[in-house]
Amino acid sequence: MNLDVTATAVFLGLFLFVTWLGFVAARWRKADLNLLHEWGLGGRRFGTVVTWFLLGGDLYTAYTFIAVPALVFGAGAMGFFAVPYAIVIYPLLYLIFPRLWSIAHRRGHVTAADYVRNRFGSRMLALAVALTGIVATMPYIALQLVGMEVVISALGFPTQGFVGHLPLIIAFIVLACFTYTSGLRAPALIAVVKDLLIFVTVFAAVVIIPAQLGGYGAIFASVPQEKLTLAPPPEGSLGSYSAYVTLAFGSALALFLYPHAMTGILSASSGNVIRRNAALLSAYSFILGLIALLGYMAIAAGVDKDPAYAGGFAQHGPNFAVPALYLASFPSWFVGVAFAAIAIGALVPAAIMSIACANLYTRNLYKEFWRPDCTEAEEARMAKIVSLVVKIGAVVFILAIPQAYAIQLQLLGGIWIIQLLPPVLLGLYTRASNAGALLAGWAVGTAVGTYMAAAQGFTSSVYPLTLFGLTIPGYAALYSVFVNFAVALALAPLFDFMAKRAALAAR
Repeated sequence: MNLDVTATAVFLGLFLFVTWLGFVAARWRKADLNLLHEWGLGGRRFGTVVTWFLLGGDLYTAYTFIAVPALVFGAGAMGFFAVPYAIVIYPLLYLIFPRLWSIAHRRGHVTAADYVRNRFGSRMLALAVALTGIVATMPYIALQLVGMEVVISALGFPTQGFVGHLPLIIAFIVLACFTYTSGLRAPALIAVVKDLLIFVTVFAAVVIIPAQLGGYGAIFASVPQEKLTLAPPPEGSLGSYSAYVTLAFGSALALFLYPHAMTGILSASSGNVIRRNAALLSAYSFILGLIALLGYMAIAAGVDKDPAYAGGFAQHGPNFAVPALYLASFPSWFVGVAFAAIAIGALVPAAIMSIACANLYTRNLYKEFWRPDCTEAEEARMAKIVSLVVKIGAVVFILAIPQAYAIQLQLLGGIWIIQLLPPVLLGLYTRASNAGALLAGWAVGTAVGTYMAAAQGFTSSVYPLTLFGLTIPGYAALYSVFVNFAVALALAPLFDFMAKRAALAAR
């Protein structure tokens, strides 16, 4: 593909604008950014509107914009599991997280591991929470680069070799600089621009592209029947039905356990802000449904059969479906706007993710185990440095290993992060839990989930569980967290008994 000069100029103009915005954010709601809660949580002062944009920018990433329609394009109706998943998460947000915010605000917690450390008095359980969060988030950051790389390639830039990777490296150097300077204020401010651009590009697509293709009736008529509905399950199996349901429900349980989602929640100014956002964020679920429809539009437009885009599909597979659709349907200047929206949609979550990892490392590893007497300024300085290291690591990660491996590790990330559900949830609502039992449950759940993914060759997160002769394919994360809960609840009385015996023996 040749370089699209007009699209590239618009793309660069918008990218430079958000770069400027990222540095300006340091003076927005000015405060002492040498304090970790100011740098890493925005001073816990974000109101309803800012939190809405921040969480929306945090949860609906560049990879979402690329991967969800790509899954619909390649696998059909199964790709729509993201829509009910995005609906289920908000009642959970409303019911659970205002309570967590209240505890964190009252006791000065910056991370979920801080909360677990305080609630259960266990350094090892808090360490498990922190390490799980960091390890699960790293491939997630790397996958934001995948989304950015796809649109850079679609503009006509080469993406092979050092020169091909240079735009990606420059973008993340810029990201590192304004995150270091402005902390969470930068992605919060940029998220407003990012979301507005996404709304414009999506609404334009769902109006203009169907008009070009003869309407939605013509689009659905051109999609193969097997991609319009879930495949009927074979005898003795629940097939795609159980896979669809468990993927939606398991993904919903896992999402707000990710450190970047937790950071967005803890940055809110009150529990009521979180409750209001639990209602208002459902607007993004509607947008996600429209984004998923782009996969069917790409099928109807036949972009994969167009020789002009053969190179893009050869390099990126179904992930190239959305960029090809925009290239085929819109003038160059609007393509630049759409691609900038996707690229900025990578910067916002990547910034929040790196800040969240930095918070975890600083509070729950560095301060907890190495420098318990460090000052607040040292704590903030360490977090800023770690945020740089995390971004560098993500760039090296995506450049040094095949893209498929990054996706496989992200698959594992979802399985691992959901193992934090028992300590977070049980800590909020019951005292009948034990740190040792929860740690054992975490270890067993992580091992079981990893085994299930390995049994599928790390190519799928759906595991065919067989019970009483019935095969129930389901999301490995959901199955493994059930095991986690069972182990934690079963061992809690035993661990409590052993603790009482030890206390009596010590008298």
